[in-house]
Amino acid sequence: MTSTAQAQKSGAGTAHPDHLGHVIFIAAAAAMGGFLFGYDSSVINGAVEAIRGRYDIGSAALAQVIAIALIGCAIGAATAGRIADRIGRIRCMQISAVLFTISAIGSALPFALYDLAFWRIVGGFAIGMASVIGPAYIAEVAPPAYRGRLGSFQQAAIVIGIAVSQLVNWGLLNAAGGDQRGKLMGLEAWQVMLGVMVIPAVLYGLLSFAIPESPRFLISVGKHERAREILAEVEGDKIDLDARVSEIEHAMKSEHKSTFKDLLGGSFFFKPIVWVGIGLSVFQQFVGINVAFYYSSTLWQSVGVDPTDSFLYSFTTSIINIVGTVIAMIFVDRVGRRPLALIGSVGMVIGLALEAWAFSFDLVDGKLPAAQGWTALIAAHVFVLFFALSWGVVVWVFLGEMFPNRIRAAALGVAASAQWIANWAITASFPSLADWNLSATYVIYTVFAALSIPFVLKYVKETKGKALEEMG
Repeated sequence: MTSTAQAQKSGAGTAHPDHLGHVIFIAAAAAMGGFLFGYDSSVINGAVEAIRGRYDIGSAALAQVIAIALIGCAIGAATAGRIADRIGRIRCMQISAVLFTISAIGSALPFALYDLAFWRIVGGFAIGMASVIGPAYIAEVAPPAYRGRLGSFQQAAIVIGIAVSQLVNWGLLNAAGGDQRGKLMGLEAWQVMLGVMVIPAVLYGLLSFAIPESPRFLISVGKHERAREILAEVEGDKIDLDARVSEIEHAMKSEHKSTFKDLLGGSFFFKPIVWVGIGLSVFQQFVGINVAFYYSSTLWQSVGVDPTDSFLYSFTTSIINIVGTVIAMIFVDRVGRRPLALIGSVGMVIGLALEAWAFSFDLVDGKLPAAQGWTALIAAHVFVLFFALSWGVVVWVFLGEMFPNRIRAAALGVAASAQWIANWAITASFPSLADWNLSATYVIYTVFAALSIPFVLKYVKETKGKALEEMG
């Protein structure tokens, strides 16, 4: 019997939980890892200049401290799947919560630059785990009829985490009299900014005790009775639970475990479709989006904006990011993936080009001329809006859909790794590039945004409305 036939027999495809609010709570609790992903990724924005001053380091060393977390991200993402398959999804979340907590405390109380870097790697490992385990758990627990909507909780949580981190940073900076190194609770303000993450980290850990283990994992370790109980809890007791368990078992046994070897082929090492996935990941990062989240307060201060105002602009940029993400979630299934990507690319080119133009002017009394300053500020928000409503969401949708079933898992892993590497390259290079020529740096990002247009037109196929079995 096929999986589709079994799903029809069990009634899973049209199952509706008896208590939808409870299922929403489970998905939201799991998405708390996404909130920490966003929070931990961007909270460093408020500490960049203070770290530079505290440890008296140049741009190159500063960039490595900021970017080194991405090494931990890559390792965490690469190992989370295996850890979750061995000890369970909930235990994996709890490990991630502990690592987030340790990283927050260590980053807030560093002895020297080297251990600050180490705590950032620890936090990065937790981010990598959260980036994998959250979506996987939600997909396995959510009723099929609600999977898409509940799955979007992860991305929504990430952008909310980014915004909240910037709001907290702004509030703490004001409490410290506008000085990142001002005293708060016996520490410098930037230390408190990094330490506040203990609160959501502990909450994430506590929530993990309030949600059930994935039925798929329980079945894989022979705990069928507990799996039935959870399936009744999240999909309703009107489905045929025995048939549902058999359906999951059949799907797991028939799955092809894709390997790196399956990706090889073609004239350039990888199969062409794998290169398209890598290209999408690289373009997503090479437009410089993470400069807006890791360095925006530093960027605005470098062109004469008051520190407190620079933190406020970082927060408003994060709000725009949320708005754009909501727009993408509404239209990605209506308009399609390719049109959104192309619209976003055009908007990003305009925003980035205007920023490059504004930053090309000499500072007057330490500030950009008024017209150029306002142009840069508005253009930065335009850039983030168009990224969020397109490439920020669409790339992940493409990567989840575009690969043939036989290679999907391995190809997605390679594409995600390419994304972390590209993220590291942009994050590590920005301070030195900005010292060299800020306007030229934004010209580089503009060029990549422009090149993404012919790349999508020539190589990326629409996946809207297609079954996963049709891909290839």
